[in-house]
Amino acid sequence: MSQATTEEMAAVGTEAFSLGIGDRCDSCGAQAYIRATIGDSELLFCAHHGHRHQEKLAKIATSWHDESSRLSAES
Repeated sequence: MSQATTEEMAAVGTEAFSLGIGDRCDSCGAQAYIRATIGDSELLFCAHHGHRHQEKLAKIATSWHDESSRLSAES
């Protein structure tokens, strides 16, 4: 299994799926904007927790889907 760099993780954010209102942060329960895949498992995070853990997850995540830019577009 290869490890994703921060740049590779950011590039994955253009995948064809999106996170919806029913997707909730595994840390706090807020709406999820970030999905990290690690092997066959996935973690969902709000923008706050996703960015907080991104550096550590970059070492083990196989993909990273970040829709946190929607937050500024929704304001």
